[in-house]
Amino acid sequence: MELRLLRYFVAIAEERHFGRAAARLHMTQPPLSRAIKQLETDLGVVLLHRSATGVALTPAGNALYAEARTLLEQAEQARARVTAAAGAVTLTIGTLADSAEEAGTRLAATFRRRHPEVSIRIREADFTDPTTGLRNGLADVALTRLPFDDTGISTRVLRSDPIGVVLRADDPLAGRDAVCLAELVDRPWFQLPEGTDPVWRAYWNGARPVGERPAGPVVRTVNECMQAVLWNGTVGIAPLIHALPDGLTWAPLTDMPPSRLVVAWPTGHESPLVRSFAHIAVSTYRSPRM
Repeated sequence: MELRLLRYFVAIAEERHFGRAAARLHMTQPPLSRAIKQLETDLGVVLLHRSATGVALTPAGNALYAEARTLLEQAEQARARVTAAAGAVTLTIGTLADSAEEAGTRLAATFRRRHPEVSIRIREADFTDPTTGLRNGLADVALTRLPFDDTGISTRVLRSDPIGVVLRADDPLAGRDAVCLAELVDRPWFQLPEGTDPVWRAYWNGARPVGERPAGPVVRTVNECMQAVLWNGTVGIAPLIHALPDGLTWAPLTDMPPSRLVVAWPTGHESPLVRSFAHIAVSTYRSPRM
């Protein structure tokens, strides 16, 4: 069996849809379908039940999925060891400031165990660059959040987090089970710096054009946003996973789409080590916590 075919099969098994799998693999659907038929012919079994809504794994498909993931992981480790034998290897991981917990102890532990020879460098970026340095070559791979201009950047979603409004504990809206954006229309709203990715800025501005809300202070990190709320009563929004300092509280926003945590890398320039990191990240976040 070719590793290429196994990689295609794993993508379909995880996406449960040929179209989504083809987009993830940066290819069109017809050659992907032909590749899976070839794999089924080579093995002499049916791996997938196809329907108008997607695909389902057969018992043989479930068995191959488990084996294929193991084989692909072993292949990635072998490539990384060969690369490491040529000299010291460093992987630069971009993150957004104040989001160290999003890397997760399980992800770090799993990556260290599989790639003990790799030196990790963490590069923190602020809100002006949600790609955390991927575009200008300052990071090899990133843990960041959509939406942003993803031209030339590949992403895999790790988790979707609901968005909440950050309020002072004495705010009239504090203690509410939920708040909608219309209730915040006349409140001062934090601002993102000039030059910030416009797709990113539009999302964090509650999908309203800049200038349609009373302007609050300019912030570059989650911590600056929270401090602006604490000191000035500015409206702040953030994923509900963030811990709040004393004096602040959350209210879930009912009409904000969730914030998607992703692993990202430059399309077409991923090294075996970057592919391994992305695979480990996806596996870690999809596995249940013990």
